[in-house]
Amino acid sequence: MSTRSLARYARQIVLREVGVNGQQVLRDSSALIVGLGGLGTPAALYLAGAGLGRLVLTDFDRVHASNLHRQVLYRGEHVGQDKLDSAREQLEALNPDCAVECRTGPLDAAALLDAARSVDVVLDCTDNFPSRFAINRACVTARKPLVSGAAIRFEGQLAIFDSARGTACYACLFPSSSGGEAQETCEEAGILGPVVGTIGTRQALATLKLLLGLGDDARGTLWVWDALTDASRRLSIPRDPRCPVCGNISP
Repeated sequence: MSTRSLARYARQIVLREVGVNGQQVLRDSSALIVGLGGLGTPAALYLAGAGLGRLVLTDFDRVHASNLHRQVLYRGEHVGQDKLDSAREQLEALNPDCAVECRTGPLDAAALLDAARSVDVVLDCTDNFPSRFAINRACVTARKPLVSGAAIRFEGQLAIFDSARGTACYACLFPSSSGGEAQETCEEAGILGPVVGTIGTRQALATLKLLLGLGDDARGTLWVWDALTDASRRLSIPRDPRCPVCGNISP
């Protein structure tokens, strides 16, 4: 590791749980972030800042003025630009050592599976059930851990799935019959910026802990948070042996 890198990551390296070896692990690691909105932008900033070696990003949207109160990667001058182009520009400016690869979405099943297979961990930062089901299926097939976040109004949740390690998958928690077509959106219900930012930041934290093997193993759990009361709880997600996505997967 170069002197410049040692100086850049000094506050992480000084942590005995990270050290030089852990920093090298991050440099050799990669993550796919699907969705560059209120969840994906803080997650991308913290992973690039932490020294992740490669980030694969996918989105299909442009930056809108209504995004700016919560999608912290973008600035006023980015309105009208592709999110992927703006995100890459900002992340490369933050940390040129992080290789940023962009894949224009929406990705079909084959492209999503290929992207998942190319990384160590996948972050689901989307806002709709069809995308979440597709990402989950790709992760189960690719045998990659999935860090899934969601937020609306003053409520947020974070779940970590890893069927290759014997945990439940997203479809165990939310069967496809749960009526995703009726899901509320932030445009309809609203979202306070720091709420979605907190969940995106926690997705980055969970990703770093997975890669470094730190803390309690939170795979197979759901963390639910109420920002108005600051109350939270963690629930264990049982694996469904009849799940059509992961039921036949052996850890």
